[in-house]
Amino acid sequence: MDALAPCLLLLLLLLALPLHLLDLLGCWQPLCKAYFPYLMARLTALTNKKIEGKKRDLFSQIKDLKVTSRKVALLELGCGTGANFQFYPPGCKVTCVDPNPNFEKFLTKSMAENRHLEYESFVVAYGEDMRELADSSMDVVVSTLVLCSVQSPKKVLQEIRRVLKPGGVLFFWEHVAEPRESLAFLWQRLFEPTWKRFGDGCHLTRETWKDIERAQFSDVQMEWQPPLFRCLPVGPHIMGKAVK
Repeated sequence: MDALAPCLLLLLLLLALPLHLLDLLGCWQPLCKAYFPYLMARLTALTNKKIEGKKRDLFSQIKDLKVTSRKVALLELGCGTGANFQFYPPGCKVTCVDPNPNFEKFLTKSMAENRHLEYESFVVAYGEDMRELADSSMDVVVSTLVLCSVQSPKKVLQEIRRVLKPGGVLFFWEHVAEPRESLAFLWQRLFEPTWKRFGDGCHLTRETWKDIERAQFSDVQMEWQPPLFRCLPVGPHIMGKAVK
């Protein structure tokens, strides 16, 4: 099967040639930035239905954190449409970071629907460079389906550690690569070049659990979950928390 991989990859690239040409000409990214929030609004509603219980269990731990102020300073990285807001406990003061300004109108709607939270600001920035946020300013950072699409997971995790207070917690839920020796991983490799264009930089083959384990957190707790949609090349998910 490995011998067929280059041929299959070439076939997929040819079928997606118009898309890749638009990207080469610099026309695709503006289109992607415009339509992607609408796509994510649909997808996050579907995924929330599938893993609502898991998300509630994960984020319910926020209320048990010992924080220095009355409210929990929470940063959501790659906040998108605000799909996680409903799962945060009352008493969170939320700062949102996303590089795509087109998410703001969706975010405003989510803010209006979740009055149990206090909203600090929406910062248009990449996770690799959050210079607008001070060192040790956050009790919690949340990253869900974000590290697959950033340029450098290592730099993003460094920034997360920088903005977290000592003892602060990163809560994460990310899709990751299938086992390298599997047929599913081969398909991920084949689909990835085209998938990245449609998914605004989303990588299918990242071994994100390794990046989190190497990021010098004092404690990492992680569980694995099967793929949510078997019809897509998206692999298994990791969910858990990492303590600074």
